[in-house]
Parts: sequence; C-alpha cells; structure tokens
Amino acid sequence: MNEEALNMSLRKFLKTVGVTAQREIETAVREAVRSGRISADKPLQASVLLTVDGVGLQARIGGEILLK
Repeated sequence: MNEEALNMSLRKFLKTVGVTAQREIETAVREAVRSGRISADKPLQASVLLTVDGVGLQARIGGEILLK
C-alpha cells in the first residue's frame, strides 16, 4: 500500500464531502428558517454515517449546528 496515495485520496474525498455537506446543510437550514419549520434560536443535532465498503467500516459522527 502506498501511504502517500492513500493520504492524498482521503484528503480529496474528505474535501469533497465537506464542501458538498456544507452547501446542502446551508440550503436546507435557510429554507427551513424561511418557511418557519425551525427556529433560528435552537441548535440542530446532526449526524453522518460514514461507510467504507470493502473494509466493513461504519462510523456515526454526530455534532451540533448552532444557528445563532
């Protein structure tokens, strides 16, 4: 296994995930606040299920998104 290739590939994947996730979350939150479905005063609980086929990885990563 080439450690450098793995590292670069992981960084590229995670950058894509991060940018895409941020865009999707921002769009959904703006629309939910605009439509009154959520209050901008309350934090949102978020989670991501990371799966990597072939190695049997499933990891849930959770956190809080503050709107104010």
